Amino acid sequence: MSCELTGGRLKPCKDAVGGIRKIHFVDFGDLGTVTLTDDEVTNLTGDSSNNLTYHSYDVKGNSSLETNIQTSLENGTTFFEQVLNLTLHKLTKEDNKELKLMAFGRPHVFVETFDRKVILVGNEHGAEVTGGTAVTGTAMGDLQGYTLTLTGNEITMPNFVQVSAAFTAGTSDDFLSEMAGLTGTVASSTQRTP
Repeated sequence: MSCELTGGRLKPCKDAVGGIRKIHFVDFGDLGTVTLTDDEVTNLTGDSSNNLTYHSYDVKGNSSLETNIQTSLENGTTFFEQVLNLTLHKLTKEDNKELKLMAFGRPHVFVETFDRKVILVGNEHGAEVTGGTAVTGTAMGDLQGYTLTLTGNEITMPNFVQVSAAFTAGTSDDFLSEMAGLTGTVASSTQRTP
C-alpha cells in the first residue's frame, strides 16, 4: 500500500449543508458483494437471490455522523471509527422492540444527507449500538424519544455511494437504482408513524 499523497484540494464553494435527512438500515451481511471504485460504492449484489431490504428512518435535528481517525504510532495501525448519533422523537412500544433488535445486531447503515449524498457506515463489520437512551423528558418541551449511538470500526472512511442523477436532483428517492448487481427485489420496509 502506498502512503504517498495523490493531490491537493482547493477551497470549495459555500454550497454545502449539514445534517442528516434519513437513515436506512440493512441487516448485517445482506449487502452481498460490495464493489468499491476509488472508495465509492458503485455496486452491490444483495442477498443470495440478489434482493435487498432496507428499513428507513426519518431524522431531523440532532443527528450526525462523525468519523474519528484512530492511529497508534506504537503499533503502526490506523482505523476509522464511524460514529452515528441519532435522535428519534416519540416513545412507542414498536420502536422499543425494533431498537432492541438493532442493539442485538450490527446493521449496515446508509446515511442520507440533506444535500442528497449517501454514505455507507459499517461496510465490512457493521455498526454496533454502543449507547443510547429512551427518555421521557422533564418539561413539556423536552425530548420524548430515543437517542442512539452506532459505531463502526473500519479500515476506510465511510464510503460514499454512487446515486442516480434523479436522486441527486430530488426527483427520486430510490438511492439504490444505480446498483446493477441488485437484479432481484429492492424494497424498503413499511415506515410506521409513531
